[in-house]
Amino acid sequence: MSSPVQAMHEHPVRKPGDIGDLLRICLDQTIQAIQATGIATDTDIARTRVAYERSVAKDEPQDVLELLARVQGAEEEHVGSEVARITHAVSSVIHPSPPLIPFAGKLIAPSAFYESFDHIHKVARALLAPVLYAEDTDSIGTGALNPVAARIMADEILGTVDRRFGIKPFVTSVRMDYESWAFLTRKHFAL
Repeated sequence: MSSPVQAMHEHPVRKPGDIGDLLRICLDQTIQAIQATGIATDTDIARTRVAYERSVAKDEPQDVLELLARVQGAEEEHVGSEVARITHAVSSVIHPSPPLIPFAGKLIAPSAFYESFDHIHKVARALLAPVLYAEDTDSIGTGALNPVAARIMADEILGTVDRRFGIKPFVTSVRMDYESWAFLTRKHFAL
């Protein structure tokens, strides 16, 4: 394994609302993490990049790690276990890595928060990183299948709330298992 993947805050400050930049950062950091693990060939990574960029161009969000599992030939009934293997490997090279929370899919969608922060809802949909809970603007949690997406989403929530209200909420980010993530992305984003 190589060195740990750099934290999101090490990137230059970008303008709020630039979803395209967030998606590029997520793709680049995720590929960097995949390369650090050695779990994919350069050909698999190139094919995954093309598939991801195609999904972004069509505004049909897909997760990089799920795409990699499919590129590597995972059959539909084994996608969840293959994604879990890939996610675990990627998490091992990201510091700090969001913890895996198996009950995330049982949390109630924070509809009022999404209505108040339409930008956050759009970013969450693009990154496939739903907001799991929002206690006003003081404590907010997000999660994703991809630990890189979860961290990026947490940083975006923190920055957006701070810009609007001048407060820094307590923001947590977690990894979700494939089934919980698939359920919540359908529920939160009508995918």
